[in-house]
Amino acid sequence: MVKNVTSLSRSGLSDFVLQRASAAIMALYTLCVLGFFLANPELTHAELVGYFGSAPMLAFSTLLVLATAAHAWIGMWTVGTDYIQAHYFGAHATSFRLLYQAGCVAVIFLYVVWALQLFWSL
Repeated sequence: MVKNVTSLSRSGLSDFVLQRASAAIMALYTLCVLGFFLANPELTHAELVGYFGSAPMLAFSTLLVLATAAHAWIGMWTVGTDYIQAHYFGAHATSFRLLYQAGCVAVIFLYVVWALQLFWSL
């Protein structure tokens, strides 16, 4: 049996479940923030800073960033493995795919670090 070592979880089913769970987290976060804005039409800057600076929202925002990173990796990995093939790129397809995946990992990592620095003022 051949195992693909570049997949996030090494299983199509777990990737599917993780991507759906991360999408649910992103949707719940969106509804939470949208509900806050709708419930506070006369919102001041201090209230907004207090809302996003609260411990529950910091934790929820961190969860959102991690869920978005997992969601993005699974999606980009799928695109890379579906479209960067020898049929399209010839003998160098594996090299192109590994370079593409390394670039995706680097960009996702930078986004996660940047977001965590913004949220937690690191």
